[in-house]
Parts: sequence; structure tokens; C-alpha cells
Amino acid sequence: MDATIYHNPRCSTSRKTLDKLRAAGVEPTVVKYLDTGWTREQLQRLFADAGLTPGQAARKREALYKELNLAEATDDEILDAMVTHPVLVERPIVVTDKGTRLARPIESVDEIL
Repeated sequence: MDATIYHNPRCSTSRKTLDKLRAAGVEPTVVKYLDTGWTREQLQRLFADAGLTPGQAARKREALYKELNLAEATDDEILDAMVTHPVLVERPIVVTDKGTRLARPIESVDEIL
């Protein structure tokens, strides 16, 4: 099975999700999105595939979310902020042949394994 995890190695949920994939016999492509960044089109595709809006996929506990007043922002404004500040995207996002999920909770990945 082909799989990709958009991963932040400093995040325990992201590390546990990566471990879960490997325990299931899947060796995913690991994208360290804080290093690579995002494109607007990439985020739009991932969110659409996962059935999420940018607001739902925003990392609301991130201090920058509050600093930028994103709770009052439109989806377009949130997307722009995510492209500029990749840390604003909730993690991890997992893509397999069976679909795309934001792994919160981690068990949501079971649906696409």
C-alpha cells in the first residue's frame, strides 16, 4: 500500500501515527511539512479529500492562530496563513490508496489502512 504522512517529528501524535502505520506493515513516505511547506492547491486537495474545511484543519492551540485572529478569518484567509505559516495545519495528515485522514484521533487512520 502506498501511503504518505505529513509529519512533525516533535509531535507525539504524529510519532504515534507513524508507528501505527509501520506496525500495520506500511512504510509511508514521510513529508516533514515544516521543512517543505505547503502550497495552497496541496492543502485544498488534502482538505477536500479528508472532508475538512481549512478552519477544521487549523491548529487552534498554536499561539500564532490567536495572534493572527484566525478564529474570525474566512477559509481563504486561513489557507493563506497556512501557506505562510505551515505550523498552523493540524497534524498529522495521512494519505493512502483508500483515502485521506487527519489522524486526530489516531484511530481514524484505521479507516484508510
